[in-house]
Amino acid sequence: MTPGITADLHRYLQQCRESLLGSLDGLSEYDIRRPMTPSATNLLGLVKHVASVELGYLGDCVGRPAPMTLPWNEDGSVWDGADMWAKADETREYLTDLYRHVWQHSDESLEQLPLDAPASVPWWREGHRETTFGSLVVRVVAETAQHAGHADIIRETIDGKLGPNASASGDEQWWSNYVKQVQEAADQHR
Repeated sequence: MTPGITADLHRYLQQCRESLLGSLDGLSEYDIRRPMTPSATNLLGLVKHVASVELGYLGDCVGRPAPMTLPWNEDGSVWDGADMWAKADETREYLTDLYRHVWQHSDESLEQLPLDAPASVPWWREGHRETTFGSLVVRVVAETAQHAGHADIIRETIDGKLGPNASASGDEQWWSNYVKQVQEAADQHR
């Protein structure tokens, strides 16, 4: 892999990938699938979505078609939100393994392509489809980070488990005091 910016982008992407998958640890099948927001955001759906996004942008759009097919892309149901939730027969193992295979494919793109390699995104509007591999890598890092953050919040809502960096700030008592302080400040505006 090219040192420098490519290595930095890869490192940040991998950290986000691992954080996203880590949000599933120790949760039941129900908890990783259940809708947690009015728009039905759920943990396993975030994994499925990010796998789809990464495979498209860092594979198909740079001339490296995926070695696997995504049924929701093939049948067009992705445009109806099928990449945002797991069907009952789509197991945790299937979707997490799929995501790891996507990583491998994307990592090969990072090893083989310069950041200024041309890319084309067919689902972008006409006249705006041409871009570079580097722009798509940045987009995937940003989207994966965003969804890993969503996953942290959803996980915290489900079982109170804080994200992977929470212990760097303090222990359980520290967090309890912190939340109390924030609530007291908010209460001043009731």
